[in-house]
Amino acid sequence: MSETPNQVHTQNQVVLDALDTAKTQWYHFTAIIVAGMGFFTDAYDLFCISLVTKLLGRIYFHVDGSGKPGSLPPGVSAAVNGVALCGTLAGQLFFGWLGDQKGRKKVYGITLMIMVLASILSGLSLGSDPKVVIGGLCFFRFWLGFGIGGDYPLSATIMSEYANKKTRGGFIAAVFAMQGFGILFAGVFSIIISSIFNARFGAPSYAVDPSGSTVPEADYVWRIILMTGAIPALLTYYWRMKMPETARYTALVAKNQKQAAIDMSKVLQVDLEAQLEVQPVTTTHLSAAAGSSNSFGLFTKQFLHRHGLHLLGTTTTWFFLDIAYYSQNLFQKDIFSAVGWLPPAKTMNAIEEVFKIARAQTLIALFGTVPGYLITVFLIDYIGRFTIQLMGFSMMTIFMFALAIPYHHWIQAGNHLGFLVLYALTFFFANFGPNATTFIVPAEIFPARLRATCHGISAAAGKLGAIVGAFGFLYLSQNKDKTKTDAGYPPGIGMRNSLIALAVINLLGGLCTFLVPESKGKSLEEISNENEPVELQQQPPTQNQLY
Repeated sequence: MSETPNQVHTQNQVVLDALDTAKTQWYHFTAIIVAGMGFFTDAYDLFCISLVTKLLGRIYFHVDGSGKPGSLPPGVSAAVNGVALCGTLAGQLFFGWLGDQKGRKKVYGITLMIMVLASILSGLSLGSDPKVVIGGLCFFRFWLGFGIGGDYPLSATIMSEYANKKTRGGFIAAVFAMQGFGILFAGVFSIIISSIFNARFGAPSYAVDPSGSTVPEADYVWRIILMTGAIPALLTYYWRMKMPETARYTALVAKNQKQAAIDMSKVLQVDLEAQLEVQPVTTTHLSAAAGSSNSFGLFTKQFLHRHGLHLLGTTTTWFFLDIAYYSQNLFQKDIFSAVGWLPPAKTMNAIEEVFKIARAQTLIALFGTVPGYLITVFLIDYIGRFTIQLMGFSMMTIFMFALAIPYHHWIQAGNHLGFLVLYALTFFFANFGPNATTFIVPAEIFPARLRATCHGISAAAGKLGAIVGAFGFLYLSQNKDKTKTDAGYPPGIGMRNSLIALAVINLLGGLCTFLVPESKGKSLEEISNENEPVELQQQPPTQNQLY
């Protein structure tokens, strides 16, 4: 005899209530570490490339007799910096959809193994010809990005579905905060490797000896830095495979309430199986099985009516954020050089330049990026997502204008410290702001059967913004004077006008934040309207129900 919808609803209620009210336990921290190490790897792999692009230019694009060290041609630089982002976009869409179709756990290990293999292969070469080396690097970094892309919707969805409603924001933020530590580790590790190689294979500066400034052993430096990204991912593979499927997916999408109870009984240390008896029906939770009217798909009028503005809000805010965030991250070295914090390239040898770039990125991560992530973890469930995101975009806009408008003041000798303080503050409020919340909110506000898909779409919109930033900022920031542009680049609008453009983009992100609902303190089913009784599902939602 099959169970009635009300019986299914009550069984779901037992499991979901247990999840929403569960005390913080060791398993929650285990999930944060396992999912977070994926994001640690993601950030390391995405941002370590900015530490070695100048080295690649010196090794493979040196021109005898040139007054400047070799640099990557415009198209090559754009490809090396942006190809992983293209792969990430594709991976977010594909694995987000697959996570809703096959389950979070079934595809979670696949993304990690793609990241491990691609990290290793991106540091290998099929030959020594520059075209072959760069071509192989770009090919494997695309697939590295593809695996990284899958980690976004799956990690966010898994953590949101494991967490209780009171601390859910902090738990998801803690997973995402590992991105900051990944960026920091990329800088620290690059400092260590470049220091070791520079001490062992010392070389004169480019100005003294153009050819001798890049020792043959420098070719190992960038390979070691890129391939190291495989290690943290590989270390957590076993534990990722041991994680059970989330109870919300098992109960609401796979419609196997008993298996959900078994899985959660193991990790939450409560006997949910004994509680799966029909009880008086309430409206705290309701599964998709309780009414066909709540089983609409993504491309339906009902989804558009209920969640269309929400999806527009999560995609646009993430899009605008990533234009600014990735422009700043991937081209820190160019900004630092423009304001004079990094010495002229010709005064350093190739490995020394890696050290100086890594040191600059590490300081920004240590004093701006990581603190912003950590404060978000501790405050998001008190302040709320909306407030943090709006505040973050607003402060990023203010500080970017503060950098751009008096730009000629900042590039004067003696004023670099003030520039770097303001620059670090933009990173602080990006991470104590929209860089965290744009990742968290899409994992909370959509129905379980579409949660990973919608998160993947939102994240892909962000990566589209990152691609715009990676390719656009590279050209726009070039000097307006043709004689002062980098080799092979056409004149741009200059660094000052580029920073003004980024400030305007941050302002647009703040305005789009008003499309995104607040999800603090609510259950996932309450936020997504999955808790409505069948008779209410058949009525058009009111404005209050939408938000």
